Amino acid sequence: MTEVVSSCVTDKFSSQIKEFGINPSKLFRNLTPDELVDNAVSRKEGVVNTTGSLSVNTGKYTGRSPDDRFIVVDDITRDTIDWGKINHQIPSDKFEKILEKMKNFVNDKELFIFDGFVGADKETRLPIRVINDHAWQSLFARQLFIRPTEEELENHIPEFTVMCINEFEAVPEIDGTASNVFILIDLTRKIVLIGGTRYAGEMKKSMFGVMNFLLPERGIFPMHCSANIGKNQDTALFFGLSGTGKTTLSADPNRNLIGDDEHGWSDNGTFNFEGGCYAKCINLSQEAEPEIWNAIRPGAVLENVVLNDGHPDYDDNTLTENTRVAYPLDYIPGAVIPSVGGHPKVIVFLTADALGVLPPVSRLTKEGAMYHFMSGYTSKLAGTERGIKEPKSVFSECFGAPFMPRPASVYAKLLGEKINQHNTTVYLINTGWSGGPYGIGTRIKIKYSRAMVTAALTGELDKVEYRHDELFNLDIPTKVDDVPPEILDPKNTWTNKDAYEKSAKSLAKMFIENFEKFDGVSAEIKSAGPKLV
Repeated sequence: MTEVVSSCVTDKFSSQIKEFGINPSKLFRNLTPDELVDNAVSRKEGVVNTTGSLSVNTGKYTGRSPDDRFIVVDDITRDTIDWGKINHQIPSDKFEKILEKMKNFVNDKELFIFDGFVGADKETRLPIRVINDHAWQSLFARQLFIRPTEEELENHIPEFTVMCINEFEAVPEIDGTASNVFILIDLTRKIVLIGGTRYAGEMKKSMFGVMNFLLPERGIFPMHCSANIGKNQDTALFFGLSGTGKTTLSADPNRNLIGDDEHGWSDNGTFNFEGGCYAKCINLSQEAEPEIWNAIRPGAVLENVVLNDGHPDYDDNTLTENTRVAYPLDYIPGAVIPSVGGHPKVIVFLTADALGVLPPVSRLTKEGAMYHFMSGYTSKLAGTERGIKEPKSVFSECFGAPFMPRPASVYAKLLGEKINQHNTTVYLINTGWSGGPYGIGTRIKIKYSRAMVTAALTGELDKVEYRHDELFNLDIPTKVDDVPPEILDPKNTWTNKDAYEKSAKSLAKMFIENFEKFDGVSAEIKSAGPKLV
């Protein structure tokens, strides 16, 4: 019989484990952070560094493995998933066989369970169970998902189960996977299977994908964005892929954080999917990012950060540029708990333009917002995925294509409806390069990006003059407080003006060609994009 170590052991829980079909030697359920850290250290999974946080090394895989992510194709998903290069198919019988192998693999082993929720809105949240073979990964789950009260834990019935067993690897020629690593999502069985990788981000992103599938049917807009709220209860959203500044720019000392990565927008307002933050640590400094710096303390998990005599060295990216820290939301001063807010007054689209030709800030029309949301132009930054060594220009639909199982038009329609309903203003902010492309120009200073965001949120950008850029079809402010005026026009920052023109036209053409893949888009939205003149 399985021994259960938990402050909450019920017959209901025991019957759920039996029904799921696993028989480990010992189960640790919803341990405290201290208990999980003690287990991780004693099992040699990590060490406690001088900040008091737990340092771990994820080994071979230090980023997501998008080519190893599959969704089971069946009657529910066959005509609703946007199948292709991002959403790969796996047959139901292959999933079932891997599931049974994993169940057999964990028999007589020690496992860790976290029971909690995805979604801070109690009307729409999803009860989940996360099963791990590593204590530190259970700590990650505890800090990143929403933690239950004692009463909620006692009555917990998971609707979705994530089984993340790092030590179990697939055999591609037998199991039908792309490699020994796999992230398999079965939306009918309501199970996610992860194996062969210790990169903990796979757990949170797999459940993000699940929410992105479930919520549109309920008229709720799922979003890859961060969110914060001002003293006047004005909510703002920040869209962008990893490394574009969502976490950094939403951690504002003058505003309260709702969440840093995944949200929903319902008729009730905005709500966080998560109970924690997963921030990048590359070149982290106390001066530039004090909220994140101070959140690295006991209970936090540092991934792949090099230690020098026990001290984290955030400038040493020997292991990966995708160094990370996971911590609960309440580690950020003034964080909103429960993490819900109103309907956003301002939306910021963040892009890290590696070509260095997009303006640092521009205001979008409603149609322009639809266009740029569907385009999702940015640059994948080094380390966030396997094989990415330097910034690479990409179009990631909805600023989160790797996590969007449905067609982009489904999410774009929801965005358009919400903007119309709540008269929301949208800005495009480039946190990427200026003065030239990556390798020649320099990345726009974070203090300038902060100043642009502040001007947008305070309404200062409603009061300034704008000029219209004909090529990119964007309205660009001529003045932003605390930002050098010369950088507002990217052409001014390039020494070689002809090179700028060539690069800018090249990017405009990329936008136009990329948008051709979308069917059934209105002429108004199409005409809101770049124009080759």
